[in-house]
Amino acid sequence: MNRAVILIGALVAAPIVVVLGLSFGRDPHEIRTPMVGREAPIFTLRDAVTDEAVALASYRGTPVVINFWATWCAPCLQEHATLVAAARALGSRVQFIGVVYQDSQQRVRHFLGQRGSAYPSVIDEDGRAAIAYGVYGVPETFFVDRTGAIAAKHTGALTPDALAANLRMAGP
Repeated sequence: MNRAVILIGALVAAPIVVVLGLSFGRDPHEIRTPMVGREAPIFTLRDAVTDEAVALASYRGTPVVINFWATWCAPCLQEHATLVAAARALGSRVQFIGVVYQDSQQRVRHFLGQRGSAYPSVIDEDGRAAIAYGVYGVPETFFVDRTGAIAAKHTGALTPDALAANLRMAGP
């Protein structure tokens, strides 16, 4: 009986060990997405601070940085200053939009009141925008070119260098 348990345990564990072994050494920031090259899913969501509608379609002709984030996300807090500084420096040449992922409007307002912002952060209440973009965690950032196509995606906190490299792909 012990042999049977050991054999069954080994048969169950072996595929898991193989998958984990093949995954070591891969950078999670370089996960390929089928979204790159496709048209960015359109959304209209409410700004967390002003309650005004923000429509992605209204920015056609301008590169757009769409950052999915939340106040409870530590890497999101790390990248916030980088995104705000870039949005201020680039002005109207690039539009930044924060899409709040699984968080409350009250917490977002408090966070932005303390840390500031230079672009709209919209509330994705039902998660449809996140689903349309295939978001599986935050932060995830999509770089949309002037034609409305997704030129690049970055997973994890953006550094100034990573932001600049991805912006070049979107062509500001």
